[in-house]
Amino acid sequence: MIGRMTADEEAADAHEGAGERRARRLAAWNTARRRLGDASAEGTIAGRLARLAEEGAAVHDLSRSPDVYGDGIVADLEERTADLLGTEAAVFFPTGTMAQQVALRCWADRTGSPTVALHPLSHPERHERHALTQLTGLRPVHPTTEPRLPTAEEVWELPEPFGTLMLELPLRDAGFVLPTWDELVETVDAARQREAVVHFDGARLWECAPHFGRTLPEIAGLADSVYVSYYKSLGGLSGAALAGSSSLVEEARAWRHRYGGQVFQQWPAALSALVGLERELPRLPEYVDHAKVVADALRRGLEDAGVPWFRIHPEVPHTHQFQVWLPYGPEELTEAGVRQAEEDGTVLFRVWEASGPPGLAVTEVTVAAPGLLWSPEDVREALSAFLARLPGLPARG
Repeated sequence: MIGRMTADEEAADAHEGAGERRARRLAAWNTARRRLGDASAEGTIAGRLARLAEEGAAVHDLSRSPDVYGDGIVADLEERTADLLGTEAAVFFPTGTMAQQVALRCWADRTGSPTVALHPLSHPERHERHALTQLTGLRPVHPTTEPRLPTAEEVWELPEPFGTLMLELPLRDAGFVLPTWDELVETVDAARQREAVVHFDGARLWECAPHFGRTLPEIAGLADSVYVSYYKSLGGLSGAALAGSSSLVEEARAWRHRYGGQVFQQWPAALSALVGLERELPRLPEYVDHAKVVADALRRGLEDAGVPWFRIHPEVPHTHQFQVWLPYGPEELTEAGVRQAEEDGTVLFRVWEASGPPGLAVTEVTVAAPGLLWSPEDVREALSAFLARLPGLPARG
């Protein structure tokens, strides 16, 4: 038919449209005056470089030579990370995906078991394109499918042997949820009784301390190995670390090289990580406390607006991040947020995704330094302006 696009043309057009939408969103978020938190990908290259140079000078001697294959500033970061977590050593990785694949592979070799017990909502199962099975040759089993961490009873009653128990703290896709400290200890003990080792996916471990009421070394000390991220919560450019015993770390270094992670220079990522550890890590308890204030204000505002169904999950956040669910499509919710940023200079919500039954969408809310300036009244005012940009509230049930 004349004038009809081919499949390749339609795909190219869709790709171009997606790029334009992303550029518009970033422009709106970058120029907004008020936001609850800063996204790590926002800003300009020039601005990010200037900020890194200014903040980096306060945490590292910038007259030193750049790193080469993991020495210098990268080695300094590894030592700092091990000290903070109370482990014998730590090794820097360019990505958390690589760090965890290496950790689980090392433990499979050491335990003689290729079976890893983990949650089906955990990062290796949801966001790594099945690298656990495709690259590492490991076999996952699930102690539970409930949207929470597995209990000690579920670990103990898993009907087949496993060599490693992996726990994601917090479990992001379930709503950044955590168990209680006693529950976590009992679950770890159950794995030990099953003669398994324990690995923590601690991409966001930094902000778990307030919920548990324990120090980072106490939390990390429960596990045989811990992975932490430098850009989640800390605002670094990229990078991660695997922490544990000196022997495990040395083995992980060898596998990092085999996996292609022996990068020539990584000083920008390492420097930004040191800045995050110095500036953001001490403030995370404030963010966690204020996330509870923001979540409560959103709940009260949605009730007052007459939204017939919504959910703040967890109702009292366990960390400085939580989910908001609303009965609208993700496109119209995302568009309402972009328009609010463009017209009011306020960012309350960012990208929404379809999840659960049809007609529902979910977004993640992160409360960081900018959000500390928001009072409950500010949150409810911004929420009212956001809802006013939707096509109309569904009728009350």
